[in-house]
Amino acid sequence: MRSRQPKQLLLAFFGEHVVDDDPGPIRASVLIGVLDGAGVAAPATRATLDRLVQTGILARNRSGREILFSLTGHGTAVLREATARVRGPHPFDPQGTGWTLVTFTIPEDQRTLRHRLRSTLTWEGFAPLRDGLWLAPGEVDLASALEPLREDLPPNTVVGFHARELPSFPIADSVRAAWDIEAIRREHLAFIEAWEDPGPATRAPSALTLRTMLVADWLALLRTDPRLPREFMDARWPAERSVEVYRRTHERLAAPSAAEFAELVADRAAANRRTVAAARSFAPSPTRSAAARRR
Repeated sequence: MRSRQPKQLLLAFFGEHVVDDDPGPIRASVLIGVLDGAGVAAPATRATLDRLVQTGILARNRSGREILFSLTGHGTAVLREATARVRGPHPFDPQGTGWTLVTFTIPEDQRTLRHRLRSTLTWEGFAPLRDGLWLAPGEVDLASALEPLREDLPPNTVVGFHARELPSFPIADSVRAAWDIEAIRREHLAFIEAWEDPGPATRAPSALTLRTMLVADWLALLRTDPRLPREFMDARWPAERSVEVYRRTHERLAAPSAAEFAELVADRAAANRRTVAAARSFAPSPTRSAAARRR
């Protein structure tokens, strides 16, 4: 497997434990601890959290000495869109038939927006076919995919089409030019090797970190595999094995990691109660204050 990036690990953590529930803001120390177990140093985690705040995925607040992070509305929309595929029954099957084509124009000075659009298209299975033209298998729900970017994309920036292959113009060569099918196979096999019988590459001090690593690897695999029609792959294509390995491992980790997360949230709630109680104990009572004024 490719090295796990801090951003992918943080998105996996929030996607698994935060986006569907309301646990409240998460302490920076918790996030640093989870990623430390995955081999990411604290400075790299802090820098990635800063970038996620800058891009509008996370919001940062302070409570006493603690720094807390929570999902923004934009971050919630991004993760919910990703969650649909992460938990979907057939994550490597095309969405419908035919092909979806997209062309877009974004000025050079809007590089961040261009990067976000390209990243969104890649997640949806698109690859650049030639200058300014991107191709994806099936009938991609482009409107839903681009919803998190809707407020930032100027009108008519993106133009999309649904097309079918013409008999005299086979698309096979274009598909092989747009995607390295053997590289996709290698990513599947690497995922299976890492998680079918977890070894040194997937050791972690806690189930919470291990589940975060698993989902981060799964997100990376989903991003790599564009859901090409089976006619472009052979009978030994490993996607189904990847699904089986992921689901079996995720099910094994779900209960212990959820328990660890609940304990961390409970610890924060208890700390907040202690802070409030301490503040009240130092606050002068109205009765004592009135008596002091009379004296």
